[in-house]
Amino acid sequence: MTYCVAITLKAGMVFASDSRTNAGVDHVSSYRKMRVFSKDGDRVIVILSSGNLSITQSAINLIAEDPREPGAKRTLYDARSMYEVAEMVGHALREVRTRDAPYLEQSNISAGASFVVGGQIAGGPPRLFHVYSEGNFIESTAETTYFQIGESKYGKPVIDRVVTPETSLLEATKCVLVSFDSTMRSNISVGLPIDLLMYRADTLRVTFQHQINESDAYFNMVHQRWGEGLRKVFTELPNPDWNVGFEQ
Repeated sequence: MTYCVAITLKAGMVFASDSRTNAGVDHVSSYRKMRVFSKDGDRVIVILSSGNLSITQSAINLIAEDPREPGAKRTLYDARSMYEVAEMVGHALREVRTRDAPYLEQSNISAGASFVVGGQIAGGPPRLFHVYSEGNFIESTAETTYFQIGESKYGKPVIDRVVTPETSLLEATKCVLVSFDSTMRSNISVGLPIDLLMYRADTLRVTFQHQINESDAYFNMVHQRWGEGLRKVFTELPNPDWNVGFEQ
């Protein structure tokens, strides 16, 4: 299992993904699920992945190389818009699943995979897409400012309550880290390190990229204070005043 989230704001975009992957409790390891393709002044493309690792890696590799020779296949560096990037990712995912899924299913291995694709290409606005396992995709809107893939249910409530299009990049990032802390608290298949990237709109360069591990002081502070704060708010809530005959 994994957890990835990306948020689009008026100020820019925030991307985060955990790095834990497992095939049972005896086979836990770390693989990065965030891929960044950037060329200063031209484009920043971020792809988050969830699902079968071999499927996602193969799909991205089909379109990832920066071609050096005339006539080479088109890659993400050739896309003219973020919509075209989402199309390329969807086509690559469909191609790999068509090729590999029948063999995986013979061994009862799921070939399911999905991506969150976001960023900005010169001449266009920042855009964010959710690419489904079948290769089709949807785009974020002002009403739906974020996408999650993987183990999404535990980290969703805090984002729903806090984030709006007007939220600042730093506030959104803080919310994303609380979302990860809540997810990791409830599901051990999601874990550190966390890859984090902030992109400020129209800069066409990665604004900030960081990997959070066990020794990260800020994340540890968020973990401690968020838990303490929840317990404090809970104890301050009054008990129900319904007349049910229970002792206080």
